[in-house]
Amino acid sequence: MTVMNVIKDFHGLTMTMTAEFTAPVERVWQLWQDPRQLERWWGPPTYPATFVELDLTSGGRASYFMTGPTGDQPRGWWRVLVADEPHQLEFENGFARDDGSPDDDQPFMMMRVLLARLPDGGTRMSVETTFPSSDAMAQILARGMEEGLLGAMSQMDGLL
Repeated sequence: MTVMNVIKDFHGLTMTMTAEFTAPVERVWQLWQDPRQLERWWGPPTYPATFVELDLTSGGRASYFMTGPTGDQPRGWWRVLVADEPHQLEFENGFARDDGSPDDDQPFMMMRVLLARLPDGGTRMSVETTFPSSDAMAQILARGMEEGLLGAMSQMDGLL
């Protein structure tokens, strides 16, 4: 598995996952930028994603749904705050209603992705999630976010 560690900081309201890949930074960035490649790893293996919209530019948006083994389709959205290809991506990430609009009754998270070149030419990727409150962090982690993100990121090696 590519994930090196997971650090949960309940005081700082963050969860950070760090992974390393043998592929160069530009190639790892493509897994985020290309919707068809992103669909092959975003979401755990039992909940593959379909991106309806993906604009990874500052101010851009993304809209997606994941299809579960029983046919359920939870939806999500991103609002891109920073897109500095190929090294940094920051976005708000939240739950969506059936029509794809943000579900304001659910907490959203801030996600910061950093891609750094390793001395051997590979890539270190860190994904830091910041939660709006300790209650939101507990709620989202109880829904399986850590396991889901671990499962999702473990699929990246096969695509690289």
